[in-house]
Amino acid sequence: MSEGSRVLRVSEVIAETPQACSVVFDAALDYRPGQFLTLRIPSDECGSVARCYSLSSSPFTGDAPQVTVKRDGYASNWICDHVAAGTELEILPPSGVFTPASLDEDLLLFAAGSGITPVMSIVRSVLAQGRGTLNLVYANRDETSVIFARALRELAAEHPDRLTVVHWLESVQGLPAAEQLRTLAAPFAARETFVCGPRPFMTAATTALKSLGVPRSRIHTEKFVSLGGNPFERATPAPAARQAEPAEEPAALTVNLDGAEHRFAWPRQRKLLDHLLDNGLDAPYSCREGQCSACACRITAGEVKMLNNDVLDSEDIADGIVLACQSLPLTDEVSISYE
Repeated sequence: MSEGSRVLRVSEVIAETPQACSVVFDAALDYRPGQFLTLRIPSDECGSVARCYSLSSSPFTGDAPQVTVKRDGYASNWICDHVAAGTELEILPPSGVFTPASLDEDLLLFAAGSGITPVMSIVRSVLAQGRGTLNLVYANRDETSVIFARALRELAAEHPDRLTVVHWLESVQGLPAAEQLRTLAAPFAARETFVCGPRPFMTAATTALKSLGVPRSRIHTEKFVSLGGNPFERATPAPAARQAEPAEEPAALTVNLDGAEHRFAWPRQRKLLDHLLDNGLDAPYSCREGQCSACACRITAGEVKMLNNDVLDSEDIADGIVLACQSLPLTDEVSISYE
């Protein structure tokens, strides 16, 4: 097993649609609504591959943790075809920042297809633990492809004053365009917004929100990117990565994580995530290659450079968001926050 990983036993597999299923684990997990798990999937060609799947359960309902998987490539198909009660899967700890700061705040939610998975975790959590009101716009190809159709219907019936669901079916209305989504979003433009789905849908939704004047800081997006590397095989840096650092004076690093402030000297050629882990901090991560947003943090002072970035857009970077796994210091002092 890899450092930081654990093995979970599957207790049940629930068929959600003909193309999607939920994998329920017989274990307790400490996670936040909207986070994901990285699973190790066996492969005859390369031993294993790693894929990220969002948790669709809530940590506040008493239900067992579950991820929901839609057929889309080797790993997802393998899960849908082979995983059953009793299967054991190796996972990395829950990761991701697609999670509301408060469950008491009113939220606007946009989801399409399997993008409903982390959004469903947020919905369940707000209704169970918070006081917020939720308006969800959920787009799918047709009625048979609506994941959680029954669960959403039941939740809306139980909380008619707090949850409103608007279904958008491509078979009836065509693909949703920014102008149409703008009309649906307009009454709720003051709310914190979460968007997840295929890239064209997310582009249309974020374009609609920006046209309404919603600040970038209040628009949260979750991007699904296939990992090119395997964090299960790379969780511990190779010996070559631990060679002596150049003699250049290290930067002064301040880190706010889990409500505590930490200060370190940061060697100039040491990646931020590696340095934090070496110093005993439980910093979040998954792929370690700049291909997911699990290690994302915010620069509050100073400047860094990223060696690789396949997930953050220009607006994320302008807001000070960086990937810790790819960041090196440029200034003598750097402050970052995971809060």
